[in-house]
Order: sequence, then C-alpha cells, then structure tokens
Amino acid sequence: MTEFDGLVAIVTGGASGIGLAVVEQLLAKGARVAAFDVSSVGLPEGVLAVRADVTDDASVVAGVDQVVSQFGGVDIVVNNAGIGSQGDVAANDDAEWARGFDVNVIGMARVTRAALPHLRASRHAAVVNTGSIAGDAGLPQRAVYSATKGAVHALTRAMAADHVREGIRVNAVAPGTADTPWVKRLLAKADDPAAERAALEARQPHGRLVSADEVAHAIVHLASPLSGSTTGTVFAVDGGMAALRLRPVQD
Repeated sequence: MTEFDGLVAIVTGGASGIGLAVVEQLLAKGARVAAFDVSSVGLPEGVLAVRADVTDDASVVAGVDQVVSQFGGVDIVVNNAGIGSQGDVAANDDAEWARGFDVNVIGMARVTRAALPHLRASRHAAVVNTGSIAGDAGLPQRAVYSATKGAVHALTRAMAADHVREGIRVNAVAPGTADTPWVKRLLAKADDPAAERAALEARQPHGRLVSADEVAHAIVHLASPLSGSTTGTVFAVDGGMAALRLRPVQD
C-alpha cells in the first residue's frame, strides 16, 4: 500500500521525457494513470493512453470524460505538456508567440478547467504544473519560452489561491536544463554538440543536466497526499542554478 493507492492521475505530455517518468513513478506507486498525449508510443502497460491535444478544448474535455468513465474520477492533474522555442524577442513572429502561450499556459488552464469538477469531489486533489528555471532567471535566446514559463509560475500561485479552500492544492516544479528529448534535439543542431552540452552542464552548480527522473520525483512528491500542507509553491529542481552563486573554479 502507498499513499497513491486508489487515486487517479492525469499526466499531460505523458508519452516522453519528464511526463513519461512521472507516469512510470505514479504507476509504480499504485496510482491509476492516464497519459494525455498526441502519441501513445512507448507508454508502459497499465496506463490509459488518451489521445489529446491541449490546444483543442474539445479534445481535452473528451479526454477527461474518458478518464472519468474508465476510472470513476480524477484526483491528480500533472500539467506537463509543453513546447520549447529559441530566439530573442524579435526572432519569432506573432504566430510563434501565440503557439507558445497556447500550449504552455492556456493548455494547462484547459486541462485543469475540464478536471475541476472532479478535483472538487476528491479528498486528495492536487495539480502540479511544470514550469522552468527560465520562468525566474534570464536565459539567452529563450524569450518566448521564458515568458510562458513565467506565466506558468504566476498561474500556479493564482490557481492555488483560488482553490485552496476547496481542498485542491496547486504547485509547480521549476527544472533546470534537463536531459530530455527536446534538449537532445537542440544539442544535435548545435555546431559543436559536445561543447554546447558542456556549457549547459557548467551553468548548473552541481555540474550536470537534471534527469527526467529527478524532476518526476519532485512532481510526485508534490502530488502526494503526504504533502497536504504544501500549496502555491514553485519547487526548484535545478542543481542550485536559481539560488546559488558559486565562485569560479580556480585552476
């Protein structure tokens, strides 16, 4: 028996990267898990695969209805689906700015909104949003992405305030640069992938990329009923990048 036995979780972007790691950890802890994604390739056995696009409200509502029909309710929502974007403030057109906010911010609102009546009926309701170090620290060539993740952090606190008295906890995690498929694709496009990876590792005080499993562990911790007094937080999983100021290493 674990604290997740009998609980139902929706994980968006659940077919790869951090989302898949969350799915696997929740499943191992006894939760009944539905993975919302545009692909179901690679999902472990026992997961309810729901083809859902967080930019399409009808798709999201149908997905939540499918989960409730299958499992009887919703206790946990992990809003993890997201996209990246590169460039400074002038590098992307209006369509790219709109796409970033549609997926990374409004997508979270759509999924939570559809699940809200069922969360209100749960004794252990929790929402966990995936933010980023980019939401709090200025990183070069990440204007669109940073703006959306800053919005995720603000949205998390606003949702926590709105729903705390309904018994719904809302938190976020803010990973540093993580070893995910998106980061691997960025590295593959670099002129010198090895040098670029080394630079990304060096800017995090613990000297390496954050693993998807480490981020997932933090998400699962925040989703757990054992974290019943934690709400409105943005939990850093960044190797100290946001808070630490180390002196340069002397040769």
